[in-house]
Amino acid sequence: MTATDPHVARLRQLDACAVSDTLDKLGLAGCVTGLRSASPGRRIAGRVHTVKLKAGNAPADRPPVHLGAAAIDASGPDDVIVVEQRTVIDAGCWGGILSRGAQHKGVAGVICEGLARDVDEAREIGFPVFCRGYTARTARNRVYEDATDVPVTVGDFTVEPGFYVICDSSAAVFIAPGDIARVLDAAEDIVRREGEMTRRLATGESASAVLGANYEYMLKGDD
Repeated sequence: MTATDPHVARLRQLDACAVSDTLDKLGLAGCVTGLRSASPGRRIAGRVHTVKLKAGNAPADRPPVHLGAAAIDASGPDDVIVVEQRTVIDAGCWGGILSRGAQHKGVAGVICEGLARDVDEAREIGFPVFCRGYTARTARNRVYEDATDVPVTVGDFTVEPGFYVICDSSAAVFIAPGDIARVLDAAEDIVRREGEMTRRLATGESASAVLGANYEYMLKGDD
């Protein structure tokens, strides 16, 4: 899908390591490690819609909803759905029908702070799922959707609706909208410099000569 947000289009050209390095350079938080990819080698980027789950069943006076459905309805090609399921209950917070529904809307992918199920199905249809682990257990009678598009926690980082994210096999990196322009500028500069290092290595220069001080000081200030 083609991104309509120019920041998303630029973010898709990067990788999580370059953006994480940029956060270090700028003194920003937002890098979350330890997620598993159901489709290794895939990378996603976009704006965040969030889903927050709680343990048990929804209150009786609340209209029944299927977890994740509202986030899918609100999402499009520039978006990534982020689900918080931190109850420690062995239950999926994302599944195959959700993957198909999200893919139909053009959603870039999903990041689960919790377990996902039907991961083989997600892999088969080519929908990127990043999560803490896998399970076959349904969410029914175990967890329920408490809210959509509210702050959620991934790792030890609070993610707000509308944040930007890039996620690959290395990490998920979240960026606040107010920081995205300078993060992109700095990350693109890091990628350019690393590309030049790669070119020099390919010409036969030694690793010591290429990496030396250039790499060690690349993240400091404006050097």
